[in-house]
Amino acid sequence: MSKTLSLILIVLAVALIVYNVTLVDFQQPFVGNSIIALIGIAASLCAIVLLLIFLTSRKIKDKMNED
Repeated sequence: MSKTLSLILIVLAVALIVYNVTLVDFQQPFVGNSIIALIGIAASLCAIVLLLIFLTSRKIKDKMNED
């Protein structure tokens, strides 16, 4: 997976977080569609963390191969 594709996926995950935040009813966040939106936010955050770990591991691998 290239760096460009990873960055595009991170931007898409951030867009999903923004969209899901608009769906959350902050008066009752654990009722109805709000819980689904919260799950979507958590899943997007997990995807961002995994992609950042992947990018970091690629940088480490590239540095190891330079030597």
